[in-house]
Amino acid sequence: MTLPPQMRDRVATILTEIACEAGEILRVYHGGDCAHVLKPDGSPASAADHAAETMILGALARHWPGIPVIAEESSADRPPADLFFLVDPLDGTRDFLAGDPEYSVNIGLIAGDRPIAAALAAPGIGRVWGAGTTAFEAPIQAGRPGSPHPVSVRRGPEDGLVALVSRRHGDHETEACLSNLPVGSRRQTSSALKFCLIASGEADIYVRCGPTMEWDTAAGDHVLTSAGGCVVVPSGETITYGHHALHYRNGPFAALGDPAYAARLDLPERAVDGRRLPLL
Repeated sequence: MTLPPQMRDRVATILTEIACEAGEILRVYHGGDCAHVLKPDGSPASAADHAAETMILGALARHWPGIPVIAEESSADRPPADLFFLVDPLDGTRDFLAGDPEYSVNIGLIAGDRPIAAALAAPGIGRVWGAGTTAFEAPIQAGRPGSPHPVSVRRGPEDGLVALVSRRHGDHETEACLSNLPVGSRRQTSSALKFCLIASGEADIYVRCGPTMEWDTAAGDHVLTSAGGCVVVPSGETITYGHHALHYRNGPFAALGDPAYAARLDLPERAVDGRRLPLL
């Protein structure tokens, strides 16, 4: 199932408004003593996560009552449909709790196995991105998106690629993959914000070999892809979504501004929960 281009763009606009509103909720909790617990996988879930997710779920139900939502904190085990939302109300919770401003709200609308509309708000730095048929960015002004402008990726710069790396999730496999590329510098960045910085032409590559979930990546993936980049898996094909049998876990992937570098990647093959990731 898909949507006409004009409708996809309208959905993206509304999603940016919802993401910014959720971001205002997060801002209330940021920098304070935010109550949180550790989930079975060791990741934190905070009062901010739950408050933002409640707001997002309510807004999505008002606008699109017939479309199911798979959200990190409340409905992570729900099976997908032909058309469904993936929601991460607070990506980068550990860094958020530590006071870092580079957290994000991620909302993606998936048709089949690929996103078709998305929004990613970064309230801590006052920026929001969206994409329907094209990618755009806007400033966040008083909790709402300001005037949008289009964004696009850049070609790999002559002085070397700028690689975005996680503050907390470095590993030898990621470094080995980056060593095959002409990386000129590394920049530490938190959360799914990395996808959007590449989409805006401010960086070039983000490699992740450690575990992530589909709601971590879907929104940023669509913004980046709509801006001319790509997100690929070890087979060299585009990452896909809706893998309920894998509990919505992603395998290794690379987000690239310049797709020409995809052929030079050497991402490790990996099984998820004892199952081989699907060949795409």
